[in-house]
Parts: sequence; structure tokens; C-alpha cells
Amino acid sequence: MMKLNAKGQVTIPAELRHRYGFIEGDEVEVVDDGGVLRVVHGDARTAGERAVHRIRGAAGGGATTDEIMALTRGE
Repeated sequence: MMKLNAKGQVTIPAELRHRYGFIEGDEVEVVDDGGVLRVVHGDARTAGERAVHRIRGAAGGGATTDEIMALTRGE
């Protein structure tokens, strides 16, 4: 059982987040389904696709591929 906080928020238990592929930053919708509230993904992409989209370009870098390869080889 979960408690509603003063802001009207609930925490989805980790086991359920993992089972249904919810990850931090996901948008969700709360849907009234005949007197039952359902929490559903607001984005139809898979959890992996959402994660890749979120981190794409995050490295920002500035280093070229050759520079990175030299670092990994210890040159």
C-alpha cells in the first residue's frame, strides 16, 4: 500500500517500476478507467529507447575519436 503525500504524489515501488519499465524522468499519465486509476507511460517508446534518447549527446566531449582511442591505449 502507498500513501498519498501532501502534494498528491505517490511513489511507485521499485519492483513495479522495474517490472513495467518505468525509469527516472519518464512521463506518465493517470487514467480513469471506470473508477480505477491506471498509471501508464506517457511515451510509447521502450525503456531502453527512452534511456538512449535521454543520454544521447550528454558526453559533450570535445575530444576526437582519435584522441579518445589514444587515451584508451595509454598513448
